[in-house]
Amino acid sequence: MLAGSAAATAATTPAQGAATPERPNILFIYTDDHSYRTLSCYKEAYPWVKTPNIDKLASEGVRFTAAYNGAWCMPSRATMLTGHYQHGVESMRMEGPYPGCVYEADKCPFWPKVFREKGYFTAQIGKWHTGTDTGHGRDWDFQIVWNRPKYTETSQNYYYNQPITYQGGKTEVLKRYSTDQYTDWAIDLMKGNGRDKNKPWYLWLCYGAVHSPYQPAERHLKELAGIDFETPKDIFPPRPGKPDWAQKIEHWQKDANGKPVFNGRSIESWVRQYHQGVFAIDEAVGRLMQTLKETGQEKNTLVIFTSDQGLAFGQHGFRGVKIAAYDANIRSPLVFRMPGRIPAGKFCDQPVNGVDIPPTIFKFAGLPLPWQMHGHDLSPLIQNPTMNWPHPAFMTATGHYYGSHTHNIPKDDHVMHGGVPWYVMLRDKRYKYVRPLIEDLEELYDLEKDPDELDNLAIKAEHQDRLKKMRAAAIAELRRTKAGFVDRMPQVKTRLG
Repeated sequence: MLAGSAAATAATTPAQGAATPERPNILFIYTDDHSYRTLSCYKEAYPWVKTPNIDKLASEGVRFTAAYNGAWCMPSRATMLTGHYQHGVESMRMEGPYPGCVYEADKCPFWPKVFREKGYFTAQIGKWHTGTDTGHGRDWDFQIVWNRPKYTETSQNYYYNQPITYQGGKTEVLKRYSTDQYTDWAIDLMKGNGRDKNKPWYLWLCYGAVHSPYQPAERHLKELAGIDFETPKDIFPPRPGKPDWAQKIEHWQKDANGKPVFNGRSIESWVRQYHQGVFAIDEAVGRLMQTLKETGQEKNTLVIFTSDQGLAFGQHGFRGVKIAAYDANIRSPLVFRMPGRIPAGKFCDQPVNGVDIPPTIFKFAGLPLPWQMHGHDLSPLIQNPTMNWPHPAFMTATGHYYGSHTHNIPKDDHVMHGGVPWYVMLRDKRYKYVRPLIEDLEELYDLEKDPDELDNLAIKAEHQDRLKKMRAAAIAELRRTKAGFVDRMPQVKTRLG
């Protein structure tokens, strides 16, 4: 399949040369555990949140209100590199001490290799979390990375003391704050140092922030003093109408006054620390955009800003956990910006998938897809954000299992980090459907009336027709994308209220 696809693309390779509006540079900014609620351009952000540089980026492009890129760090990145849902990423697997993982490049090709073959200079800077093989010299011309799966003993060194590997060779410990250093490296590359100036460039800039341990830069430690934070309604069980597994989520304790604490710290202090970590990201975006302007590359560069997934703090009982299908846990920000090719100041309320981003990048670069991807090119929606879009957002979460290893749902390893079972999720503009891959209740939420996802309509008689339709639509998407477990899913429980 790959050989045939390569032959097909070779016949349509665009002319070589530096970036143009038709064959732009691409700056793909990718943050970690970064909820849409932390950006002030999103209405769901707390009133004290201020991210002026990211807000400016959004005002100059198209902001998507809801993106679902993955359930946790590794599968979301695998999706971005292959254009496939987790169940379609063949040969990727966990191996050795966590987060050790490997893949076979012939069975799991990454599309930056294609860009490289078609005349792009490809670069990746920052966190790497998809196999110990980072692809330098195959997928990437330029790479300065923290290879987290290889150096497992430093897997929590998100901000300081990271083992950084330079151009597939030497590895040295980085003492500096990682968000700042990654930005400096990116700016240096954008200015032309270390790259072929006669080629358009693609840079995947992967920040570690704002992943735990949520460590802000020292200059931001005094920010957000005295913030007001409303405790989520369902932080403690019981959670009426939710599945049995959701009743068991108890990551928070009650202090003497009944307030939620973790390790003796209040929920306000945790939320404050998490948001302090966003300041350095916002500053980084401002510096990156200023560099594009100063170097005359602004009009010839597509900028994409998103995160691997979100993060919950208190919602549904979670603390610093992604994984679950609730918006509080996994919903990401998403912005596309390119003057002249993308309208400015627009937003799109159509929910989209992470698998949609790679085919969109190929479209902007004027390159045909090298293989069949699961997502849909978003460029028509970017040009007309209010158009009728026929594709609901969809996602599968299968823990540490990928590709054909997901064909059979394991009996003893189907519960993911945080106590969440494997699941399938489908969402249209208004409703979200979740099917657990254990014998438990389905979930159905009206996100227009119930954005906090507290009222499970799946147990209500008057919503059974909608439930059946969305269940069928989810199964149809599993079949379209050749999910091997589609005919092996456990029966769901029924509890009509």
